[in-house]
Amino acid sequence: MNYAIKNYKMTIDFNKLIDNYLSRGSSLKQIGRYYPSEIGGCVRKVWFSYKKPKKTDKEVIKIFHTGNMMHEFITDVLKSEKNKDINLLRTEFPIKIEQENFLISGKIDDIILAKIENKEVLIEVKSTKYLPKEVNKSHVIQLQLYMHATNIHEGLILYVQKNDLQTKWFDINYDKKEIEKIFKKFELLHQALINDEIPEAEARLDKEKEWLCNNCEYFEECLESD
Repeated sequence: MNYAIKNYKMTIDFNKLIDNYLSRGSSLKQIGRYYPSEIGGCVRKVWFSYKKPKKTDKEVIKIFHTGNMMHEFITDVLKSEKNKDINLLRTEFPIKIEQENFLISGKIDDIILAKIENKEVLIEVKSTKYLPKEVNKSHVIQLQLYMHATNIHEGLILYVQKNDLQTKWFDINYDKKEIEKIFKKFELLHQALINDEIPEAEARLDKEKEWLCNNCEYFEECLESD
């Protein structure tokens, strides 16, 4: 079969179309209101995001969007009639945890609530380039907060490899002592913000978190602050 080949090229740029669709502006955050996803990373970076907000890098936005697409895929898998052993209950949650000096709130968009073997389980879905050998501690911190807020103390973190959809998961037990540590870290952030005192460079001082510096948009400001 012969196909007619046009002798001109379209001028449309699909990469630009995607960037336009996903573009976000910078927004001011309210001191005293914090988000569950923030506290698992470097507290100094979070501090900068309140004091010197920047427009989110387009590559980071693409990563987030890919994660959302993977969440939707796993949702479809779990609610499929082909998988009757699992009962999908919810796919999005508002979260609100009031503390004495601040509020932790936001919409949870990477969590699925399902009933597995007659147990309600929170499933945190993470897309990844390679399946990890061990669970990411920042993901555990997020899930601990979600389990605390929902009072559902069975959880697992599900990693989905993007190129072939292979999976690996880790069972996570609710840990009250870990929750206390998380609240102390939020309190540290809150006090640093209201007193305008920059916290320590957590990622640069912790070998397990050094990798966070690689793509940090505040890396130069962080170095200059020491």
